[in-house]
Amino acid sequence: MTQADFNQLQLLQQNLQNTLLQKQQFQKQSMEIDSALEELKDSSAAYKIIGNIMVASKKPDLQKDLQQKKELIDLRLKNFEKQEQMLKEKAEELQKKVMEQLKEKK
Repeated sequence: MTQADFNQLQLLQQNLQNTLLQKQQFQKQSMEIDSALEELKDSSAAYKIIGNIMVASKKPDLQKDLQQKKELIDLRLKNFEKQEQMLKEKAEELQKKVMEQLKEKK
């Protein structure tokens, strides 16, 4: 086993972990937007938080804004899922290679 292969495997695993953490953050944001959209359905008044203040907003405008944010987050989630899959595949291939090299040395 070469040290380079081992280092590369560790790097892939770290990248995968970072990707999973970022994906979880976007999943959380997506769920929060879903919750906000659901609350807007039953609400007559709508408010938008801008900085540290809450401002009255037109319900349709706020719904449109939230839908756009949701679409963007969903797109980013798909990208993270693709990246996650690619990293997993690369890590599995490299892990197999490292394991084979270890068997050959025995």
